[in-house]
Amino acid sequence: MAWTYTTLKSAMQDYLQNTETTFVNDLATIIVQAENRILKSVQLPDFRKNTTGSMTSGNAYLGTPTDFMAPYSLALDNSGYEYLIFKDVNFIREAYPVSSTTGTPKYYGIFDDSSFILGPTPNSGYTVELHYFYKPTSITTSGDGTSWLGDNAETVLFYGCLVEGYTFMKGEPDMMAVYQKQYEDALMRLKSLGEGYSTTDNYRSGAVRAQKT
Repeated sequence: MAWTYTTLKSAMQDYLQNTETTFVNDLATIIVQAENRILKSVQLPDFRKNTTGSMTSGNAYLGTPTDFMAPYSLALDNSGYEYLIFKDVNFIREAYPVSSTTGTPKYYGIFDDSSFILGPTPNSGYTVELHYFYKPTSITTSGDGTSWLGDNAETVLFYGCLVEGYTFMKGEPDMMAVYQKQYEDALMRLKSLGEGYSTTDNYRSGAVRAQKT
């Protein structure tokens, strides 16, 4: 069954047999923690996004979108798109220690939670195209109380929430192990969909085969 925010909260209280005020008041935080755990464990094609923006001449930093999680590619338009090479911040700082050294950027790295660092520092306001893995709207804040995970990955979302909820409750290890196993099994199936079946087709690659255990 697909989850809405209301039905998910109700099911968590039923399964964990907990309607204590503090627990209920923290359900939104618990659910967001579960969503974040899932999104950091599997990259789904549904969460790819493209956006365009502009570098600033003389500024070695480029802001990331508010829903940014990880980059797939960053390209600048220099009479045709040129793809930058992803590097560690230390590499860029060592290669271009003086930010006033400008040119057409060749490298980029994640500087902090809200910006990339570029090397060398842009010598023009180049148009850029970022292809990235984005964080979808949480089921706790969506306008209609639904989400992609709630509609399409309901099992992994539910058991992820039970794991986070039972952790909040400091529950018994044996029961926690049951919830964790159910979560990991559901996550494996989601990874097979997101990183296997949804990234190829049978004509070019043949049918996906499960390994014997």
